[in-house]
Amino acid sequence: MVCFFFAETFHRLIILFIFAQRTEQNGKDVAEINLNIDSEASAPKFRSLAEAVKNAISEGKLRTGESLPSVSLICEQFNLSRDTVFKAYSLLREQGVVMSHPGKGYFIADHITKVFVFLDTFKAYKEVLYDSFFRNLPRDVIADVNFHHYNPRLFRKLIEDSIGRYSKYIIMPFLSEETERLLARIPRERLLIIDWNLFSTVGSNVVYQDFGTALANGLESVRDKIEKYDSFHFLYPDYTYHPFQSVISFERFCRLHNIPHYVERNPEALDIQKGRAYITVSDRMLGKILEQCREKGYETGVDVGVISYNETPMKKFIDKGITVFSTDFEKMGSLAAQFVTHDSGMNECVESKMIVRSSL
Repeated sequence: MVCFFFAETFHRLIILFIFAQRTEQNGKDVAEINLNIDSEASAPKFRSLAEAVKNAISEGKLRTGESLPSVSLICEQFNLSRDTVFKAYSLLREQGVVMSHPGKGYFIADHITKVFVFLDTFKAYKEVLYDSFFRNLPRDVIADVNFHHYNPRLFRKLIEDSIGRYSKYIIMPFLSEETERLLARIPRERLLIIDWNLFSTVGSNVVYQDFGTALANGLESVRDKIEKYDSFHFLYPDYTYHPFQSVISFERFCRLHNIPHYVERNPEALDIQKGRAYITVSDRMLGKILEQCREKGYETGVDVGVISYNETPMKKFIDKGITVFSTDFEKMGSLAAQFVTHDSGMNECVESKMIVRSSL
């Protein structure tokens, strides 16, 4: 079973705070679990209780083989109905997290794999990766999901706190002075680097996308469409963490085919002009492009060409369809799940391709 805990700006947050303490009651060990639930949260209470138990397991506050509090104790402590608690415990049992013994109650399962998943940020296109990863995990796996938001101090703290607590580590790295040193503290056979192939060495496990040659090939596949415009502009805002390798590949492609081109870093200076094609790595910039096109009466794919990095479920519907260059996040997620369940090494470059729609 999977414990998927994350904060997502566009959805309500269920806040779970677990404090486990060993006590004696009626001659056997129990755990006290303090559970705070957002009163406006949409998740049923039994699911929130189940998540609380799984978080306590992943944090080491409940250990394999330990007994869970009795149904009556949970009802009394949290003012929950017996039906709610039975639903939560039954769900945990179905998911392989707990076992039940007649007359003895519920116990944490003996074999649970705990995985540390450390991603950059929550974005719409990453939902495909998340969904694929968790769909392909077996039921006896608990995955703790964290986000570093490219913050070096947060990255260091969470890595240091995780050392020795997990069977496998799946991490999206980023360029910082300490990243390589911190990754080196994790046993190589337990670590999978995903998305961006940084700090890997011979024997490292990596599942990554190509930000260079793959983009050049993608642009080559739509060169006839690009060349109908007067110039080609790469919008690479100064706030992005997208690998600069893509800009280098873009410039090489344009020089090879004598296409007038520009790299624009200042998002405030964006001024969409008729007869230009644009490629952007930022959905914020994509929004600005479409907003200016509407204000100026430009039609994408006719007056202005638009290519956006990374497919999302909505881009096929926006403005008659946005052309995207994207990697296969579905496959990336399934490969990451495969790494969790297998002991063999993994080194995979996931295919990226151009998906052509009306905007170009």
